[in-house]
Amino acid sequence: MRAIVPLTLTVAAALAVGTLTGCGTTDDPDVIEVAFQKDTNNQVTVREDYVEYVAKQFEKAYPGKEVKPVPIQASQDDYYTKIQVMMRSPNTAPDVVYEDSFLIRSDIEAGYLQPLDRYLEDWDDWSEYQDAAKEATQGPNGGTYGVPDGTDTRGLWYNKKIFEKAGLPTDWKPRTWDDVLKTARTIKKRVPEVIPFNVFTGKAAGEAAAMQGFEMLLYGTEDPLYDKQREKWIIGSEGFEDSLRFVESVYSEKLGPPVSEALSPNIQTQVPTEYLPEGKLAIALDGSFLSQQWLKTGGKPWPEWSETMGVTPMPTQHGAAPGKVSMSGGWAWSIPEHSGNPDLAWKLIETMQTPKNAREWYLRGSQISVRDDVSEDPEYQKSLPRTEFFTDLVDVSHYRPALPVYPQVSTAITEAMEQVTTGDSSPREAAAAYDKQVRSITDGAVTKR
Repeated sequence: MRAIVPLTLTVAAALAVGTLTGCGTTDDPDVIEVAFQKDTNNQVTVREDYVEYVAKQFEKAYPGKEVKPVPIQASQDDYYTKIQVMMRSPNTAPDVVYEDSFLIRSDIEAGYLQPLDRYLEDWDDWSEYQDAAKEATQGPNGGTYGVPDGTDTRGLWYNKKIFEKAGLPTDWKPRTWDDVLKTARTIKKRVPEVIPFNVFTGKAAGEAAAMQGFEMLLYGTEDPLYDKQREKWIIGSEGFEDSLRFVESVYSEKLGPPVSEALSPNIQTQVPTEYLPEGKLAIALDGSFLSQQWLKTGGKPWPEWSETMGVTPMPTQHGAAPGKVSMSGGWAWSIPEHSGNPDLAWKLIETMQTPKNAREWYLRGSQISVRDDVSEDPEYQKSLPRTEFFTDLVDVSHYRPALPVYPQVSTAITEAMEQVTTGDSSPREAAAAYDKQVRSITDGAVTKR
């Protein structure tokens, strides 16, 4: 298989991404720059607030040192592209970068990240991290390239007040995809002023569409995305086409947001900060982290959220065992290969990941702990009304293939979704186009289901 350069972009595209935020590195050895995503709505995010919280501790512990936050205002895919552009050069690389775990392997292959093993071997806290979280940050040679700060699971969030208005039970427990669609249709008929259901779709939503939308469906069928035993990508599967058909139903029947909004890069921000707290959306297929926006420290405080919003697992396609499905991801703090001060950068990561600060992030970010010591902490266990529900979904969770080519496969998924969302292709046509793309992307490393 040929080497894959992730998310390659033209010079023009790179310049366009560069306009998303002012950034750059400093030659001052006493300044540590920390790059992370900021929402496109320009609000102070939970993460931005948390970095500043940790920075105060760090600067007090290391007099004369300074932490410079570099919040990147961008959609998720633009953020991925932006940090990759920054990490290519010593002149623009930050000292610490927030990495989505699914991109770590491709960023290692591209030479953007440096291994952290020399630091981890002397760090006692590393033994508290769960093996699955560690594996998500490892490279092909077994080295570790990031410190995970939590994981997540996904399910169906629903507005109980809208359900009551529609005459639906507020202890909703759909058993199949048809149950989900039937409920959405009932809401459309009885409460026509609201959007019945949201599943992220299309290229603009990026990984939120591919993993959080499509793969939540696909892994509820009998057909996975990748055959681990054969080490090949699966094409021609009935489950893939059925998943596209579900997306088609949502948007052709106008059960989801207007297509123009669904395909907007702002949709990921609109769902938690507008659609749900303002009662405009009944059901959202979304992550455990959704409520972080609604906390006092979040971008859209919503005191009533815990009483208004219910949660239930996403069912498998026909109710087959285990009856529910979830996808898990997670992010990590990494040190770019071109960091000007990796030793000091590591000390900042250590400060972020003390047991107390790790717990603080889980509480602020509505994250699921990947540390045994924090998981056993009573304050964490009682932190949020939905923590136990989403933690229980870990047992039925699936993970994206940790392979360098995955980001390109993910893009092909979002393109197929967009085609059926707009009605430009049937599910069968979009699936066939995906199969052709994946065969090319992987140099023929495919197998038919």
